[in-house]
Amino acid sequence: MLKAIPELIMQAAQNVRRIPANQAKGEIAENNGLLIDVREPQEFVASAADGAINIPRGVLEMRLVELEKDAKRPIYLHCATAGRATLAAEQLARVGYENVTCISCKFDIIKAEF
Repeated sequence: MLKAIPELIMQAAQNVRRIPANQAKGEIAENNGLLIDVREPQEFVASAADGAINIPRGVLEMRLVELEKDAKRPIYLHCATAGRATLAAEQLARVGYENVTCISCKFDIIKAEF
């Protein structure tokens, strides 16, 4: 039986660290974390959070292992509503990244904070 996307996101959220944008901003300032926007390129071009790099969810695992070799470096993921970022965070943990966090709010809040 197929699962609905909201159900998959809820399941993934149980295994993913999720924090609000203001907390993420403070942590990134302290720990040199990497802020990654997992939205599609056209979404990123239209509006982006300061300091974010765009790696769409569909290619995240492949591109990030080229960009960041340190499995312990803090990584903060965001998207438009936290759904894609939650699924992406779960996947990065499977790849072996040890300090992955999803910013769990809508993009307009993230944009205002960063």
